[in-house]
Amino acid sequence: MPLSTFTQDAIHKIEVGAGARFLKWVLLALAIVFLVVAYNSRAYKNMAVQEAMDAAQLARNIAAGKGYTTLFIRPLSIYLVTNHNRGPLFSSDPAKPPDPARLKDGHPDLANPPVYPLVLAGLMKVLPFNYDIPAVSPETSGKAKKYFWNKDGRFWWYPPDFFIAVFNQVLLLGAVVLTYLLARFLFDSTVAWLSALLLLGTELLWRFSVSGLSTMLLLVIFLGLIWVLALLERAVRQGTGRPATPLVLTALAGLLVGIGALTRYTFAWLIIPLLVFLFLFSGQDRVVKCLLALAVFAAVFTPWIIRNYQVSGVPFGTTTYAIMENTPVFSENRLARSLSPDLSRYDIGFFWRKLLGNGRQIVQTDLPKLGGSWISAFFLVGLLLHFQRPAINRLRYFLLMCLPVLIVIQALGRTQLSDDSPEINSENLLFLLTPVVTVYGVGLFFVLLDQIELPVPPLRHLVTGAFAAIMCLPMILIFLPPRSFPIAYPPYYPPMIQQVSNWMKEKELMMSDIPWAVAWYGRRQCLWLTLNAQQDFFAVNDYLKPVRALYLTPQTMDSRFLSNWVRPREYSWGSFVLESVMRKEIPPSFPLRKAPDGFLPEQFFLTDWERWRKP
Repeated sequence: MPLSTFTQDAIHKIEVGAGARFLKWVLLALAIVFLVVAYNSRAYKNMAVQEAMDAAQLARNIAAGKGYTTLFIRPLSIYLVTNHNRGPLFSSDPAKPPDPARLKDGHPDLANPPVYPLVLAGLMKVLPFNYDIPAVSPETSGKAKKYFWNKDGRFWWYPPDFFIAVFNQVLLLGAVVLTYLLARFLFDSTVAWLSALLLLGTELLWRFSVSGLSTMLLLVIFLGLIWVLALLERAVRQGTGRPATPLVLTALAGLLVGIGALTRYTFAWLIIPLLVFLFLFSGQDRVVKCLLALAVFAAVFTPWIIRNYQVSGVPFGTTTYAIMENTPVFSENRLARSLSPDLSRYDIGFFWRKLLGNGRQIVQTDLPKLGGSWISAFFLVGLLLHFQRPAINRLRYFLLMCLPVLIVIQALGRTQLSDDSPEINSENLLFLLTPVVTVYGVGLFFVLLDQIELPVPPLRHLVTGAFAAIMCLPMILIFLPPRSFPIAYPPYYPPMIQQVSNWMKEKELMMSDIPWAVAWYGRRQCLWLTLNAQQDFFAVNDYLKPVRALYLTPQTMDSRFLSNWVRPREYSWGSFVLESVMRKEIPPSFPLRKAPDGFLPEQFFLTDWERWRKP
């Protein structure tokens, strides 16, 4: 073949043949990689959410072969384990002192369902996770400037946080792909491409991805559930495929809800709209399908409930009592910090007021931002529109059934976590609807666009581009000055947390107001600050395990004076700090009396001996 003919054929393939499709996908992949790099360079932040650090330290323990044990110790968890085991605090055999709270051999985690920590544990086995923060001195500052994780000789990014964020961004891209496939299945390729573009441009979605939370994994699971229901609806309505296909898809739907519930307990409530959907749209053997989905869900979810009950005596560990948090009986995080809570002090009126109060806030604040952007307005208006394709309407019915269930569960399950981080938290359940809301909002946009008679056909592309730019405006503004600061201080400064933790031995117990950060960055067992500095502290120190260090951060040192420091009828840690700092006198009975220089006034560290002087 002549060279000119070969060249012409190659150019033809690149322009209109398979080469053109390959080049298009390569350019798309490069654009996505550029977006990920650009976002991380402009807006990446180290972990700033309690649940993310808690799940990460639990995953590291699993990866290290320490079982499902945690270094973040909640006083409520001690109460549940001790009360369930009913072991004596004192033993008649001095050679075998009891450990009813299991603080010496590894305290079982009672706060996290297992799927996300297990996934992170697998990631930690594969990737080269290095948890040590290299010290930066004046002699090495020049080298540190060239180091990827530091900036100008200062700590900047924590590598494990970054690896977990990139993993969640991969899950984000998986959610975008699933959204594209779902939109193309329900509508057409035009709606699919624009839906995927808007989802990529949803700034709230990217903030969730770098938070370290399990939200991205749960989002993929939820989209998988929607996709399975779409296939099931088509198989039942058209009667295509093998006779066993609807049963297989039904079992898969129950399996996905079960896996989602093991990722986040509140996801289990979606079994209700799933059963209703199956009963309405799964054909003649609807009762069999409902029982099959429920049986598969129970088979997946029940063994973990049994585990929790065997360890703590309650089905969901400490999460069982989330409904009681942020009520007049247990305000803020007092329940989780209670070593001997009176769990009988509840009134149905408390729950009713919590539902109405939080529900009002969700309707006023969260519901208008349902899709993560202004696309939610198109979705809400689109509820008045009846589509010709039955699948579109029926899946929208499932979405509408999920909406009130998620609102009620989010309102009743709201805790202090939502107050500490109003948008980026594991209690934001409505965020799971973002991809599907985007698809339906884009579908309505094109329905309206088709009704407009444009003078020039290319204006259609201009209008679509303007629509996409407006919907993605919050994401676009991220790339404008000023640049985001990646360190979540106050109160989290990983080098300082790791420094004070390195003063401690591996098996020693610390106490802090940010124990999740000490457990993750410092790799030391840390108890959450008890409700008071006397009775509860000494109950742990004298009878369970000695507390060798107290570490307080701006979380406590910079808190409100009257509401957080001064507590009637109890000797609070605020009173302890006032007495220790202002009067410069540690209470005589307190066992920790040594403090290093340079911590006050932002931080406060006490220990039993001058550990910082050791070689």
